Amino acid sequence: MATLIHTLADHSDDVNYCAFSSSCLATCSLDKTIRVYSLSNFAELPYSPLKGHTYAVHCCCFSPSGLVLASCSTDGTSALWDTRDGRRLAVLEQPGASPVRVCRFSPEATYLLAGAADGSVVLWNVQSMKLYRSGKVKGGSLMACTFSPNGNFFVTGSSSGDLTIWDDKMRCLYNEKAHDLGVTCCDISSHPVSDSENGFKYFQMASCGQDNHIKLWLILFADFLGVQLKYKCTLNGHSAPVLACAFSCDGQMIVSGSVDKCVIIYQTSTGNTLHTLSQHTRYVTTCAFAPHSPLLATGSMDKTVHIWQLDLKQPCAGDTVENESKVAIEDWSEDDVSAWLCAQDLADFVGLFKMNNIDGKELLNLTKESLANELKIESLGLRSKVLQKIEELRMTMIPVSVPDEFLCPITRELMNDPVIATDGYSYEREAMENWISTRRSSPMTNLPLHSLMLTPNRTLKMAISRWLETQQK
Repeated sequence: MATLIHTLADHSDDVNYCAFSSSCLATCSLDKTIRVYSLSNFAELPYSPLKGHTYAVHCCCFSPSGLVLASCSTDGTSALWDTRDGRRLAVLEQPGASPVRVCRFSPEATYLLAGAADGSVVLWNVQSMKLYRSGKVKGGSLMACTFSPNGNFFVTGSSSGDLTIWDDKMRCLYNEKAHDLGVTCCDISSHPVSDSENGFKYFQMASCGQDNHIKLWLILFADFLGVQLKYKCTLNGHSAPVLACAFSCDGQMIVSGSVDKCVIIYQTSTGNTLHTLSQHTRYVTTCAFAPHSPLLATGSMDKTVHIWQLDLKQPCAGDTVENESKVAIEDWSEDDVSAWLCAQDLADFVGLFKMNNIDGKELLNLTKESLANELKIESLGLRSKVLQKIEELRMTMIPVSVPDEFLCPITRELMNDPVIATDGYSYEREAMENWISTRRSSPMTNLPLHSLMLTPNRTLKMAISRWLETQQK
């Protein structure tokens, strides 16, 4: 089981990343801040939030001891912070001042690795605060990085789709085209696995990307053999680009977060899905397991971070993997409907629905008129909210996959009023209007929009209508 035990809602914009130490959780956001919480009660520490970056903070990570926190930003810098009092220890300026997308400490905290949008990769000496080595990936932005547990090598992932293995002298050892459309995240398990054929110990790595996939790899790093990267398998389950992946501290689980708003926890050894968590309402941008406690944190563009308590009992061979939606909606009891109302922040209607004996079948048949005339919900706003949630529920029942071109790239929901933006892509009007109210860039390419004009896509709207009609036959 994965139980939601706490929600942090202190950021005022998208949550980009979260990271654990043995005693704290750090989160960072487009709102330019880093927030730090105690794991004992999830209270924010007195010195939090940490301010100093002038633009969005993309990533944060703790040193192995937990005494130093690193962060990196669109402002072209990485910053080091003392976790005891929140003092900023250093500001490290990326060569070329390119936006820094990701940062990681080496296992001994000797170096901080920082990767930027121009493809630059920098190793900073943490003790001297000086640049130690630098390199560059070809043909893309650096989007992901991870160190091996022994610190002998690290891996970077780029927007061109490449995974690149480097040694600690910043020499490029191996390159693999891994994900079409770009790598978004990668992580190496701290527990090596044995190869029964030759007795070698391999490092297990997970990577994810814009191709909707999570891939597992085996890395062999040996002086006499060089580096070998072996593809192991692909984990499926997400219906949209996967933005984050991470191993549990024991290596037995992998968690991923996606544009489809879902978090999926897999069993590493079998690839089976253990849990699918769908409480976030926007893209899931980050996920992380705590190192010494059964906790999982997931962050989202909905500005929240969810904290989950995990039951670490692993299923045995032959066990049925948990399915969190075992009962069909039309077979829901009145109690199931009540639980659904509470989950949708509609708990005030539980009594009304029970009084009218609304079960799953009745719920799906509710209309604007029945909400007003039979259930006597007078507020137009409340009726609209209930109806919207019911419509979302109906959409989950569509027996075939919705064509991807019918889904809004922002919400990943079926479009009702599609419009074309000047980047050439179609979006749900309301979602795109909300997007451009705070940003002037394309949700798909991240490039500046030359105009904020939105043109109705009548052809697409007609195609969606025809498709819906075929599903109702």
